[in-house]
Amino acid sequence: MRAFDIPDFYRSPLITEIKKIRKERDPRKRDFAPTYLDFGSVSFYIARHFGFCYGVENAIEISFRALAENPGKRIFLLSQMIHNPEVNKDLEAAGVKFLQDTEGNSLLPFSELEKGDLVIIPAFGTTPQLELKLDEIGIEFRKYNTTCPFVERVWKKSEVIGKQGYTIIIHGKYRHEETRATFARSLIHQEALVIRDLKEAKILGSYITGERDIGLFANEFAGRTSENFVPLRDLQKIGVINQTTMLASETQEISNHLRACMIQKYGKENVHLHFADTRDTLCYATNENQEATLKLLDVEADFAIVAGGFNSSNTSHLAELLESKFPTYFISSEKDIASEGEIQHYDIHQKKTIRTTNFMFTSKKPRIILSSGASCPDAIIEGILRKILGFHKNVSADEAVIEAVLK
Repeated sequence: MRAFDIPDFYRSPLITEIKKIRKERDPRKRDFAPTYLDFGSVSFYIARHFGFCYGVENAIEISFRALAENPGKRIFLLSQMIHNPEVNKDLEAAGVKFLQDTEGNSLLPFSELEKGDLVIIPAFGTTPQLELKLDEIGIEFRKYNTTCPFVERVWKKSEVIGKQGYTIIIHGKYRHEETRATFARSLIHQEALVIRDLKEAKILGSYITGERDIGLFANEFAGRTSENFVPLRDLQKIGVINQTTMLASETQEISNHLRACMIQKYGKENVHLHFADTRDTLCYATNENQEATLKLLDVEADFAIVAGGFNSSNTSHLAELLESKFPTYFISSEKDIASEGEIQHYDIHQKKTIRTTNFMFTSKKPRIILSSGASCPDAIIEGILRKILGFHKNVSADEAVIEAVLK
């Protein structure tokens, strides 16, 4: 896999070395067990896979190249490039202006754009309608399009099944930039519908099997179907794709359930005529990070810390997995750790930040799980680790800790 040219301040000496060691030992990525770092008075379990993925590094490289190659030019980002506040702040500090927020609401009117301005498309991609709007203004956006290749792969899958007559069911968060882009592109080829989770898939399945009054459909799925969606017609043939950062296990459950509904209605011998074999459309990094997080559940630890943007879908899912066993603190950076006893963290259920005291005082030698989402720089993970080490005495040197990992 190619190496990207991203700013050094996103990298981390210790974390980079740990990742290098694991990669050399396991080039085929078969071992998802965490790395144990013993600093003496405190220890850490570091997830096997975490941090910047291919798509994020690609987006960062393109964005900073756009800045370097266009001095003095007005540069805009369609919305947040990735869901990490530190990276987006860095781009803003460099002079990049944001046109929209993460839900597509306007921050700057498009009327402010002029021919010759430059617009960067974020890693989540965008809709054909917005691309057309930029073309009409005369804006250059294709040269610095940072859309993740794995998102584009999902679009291609939607095109294939759409042209075969299958209605496109998208497992995703309806207001998420990526899902909005995928939905818009799916409509080019076929009718489409977005479902959030397995619960909604079961409701959809009951319409397919005829167990639910079809008259309720429009209300239950209001705002999440294509404009001309007719359930009795458009639920006869379906295929499932997803927002690339959703839980892989839930996407599989949704697919299995809807396939079973088609078998119930049309028979196993005919299911291939009514349910498209889309396989998994999650990106490799989402799969790897989730697999590595599941292996963290095998260790004994006092608590877990997950770092990333609070609006990051893939990071939220990592926190969701870890909190099934450990007290889990979802933070943006080391700045959220105010002292040894107090931490400000994001509650994914209440969707707000809360404060917890005495979080560190769990044992004489705390065992801490550390991980992050695919849009979080390694430097942030090291910053958290250093902040915690600063609360403890007689901490082992990095060299000794790395030497122990090498044994």
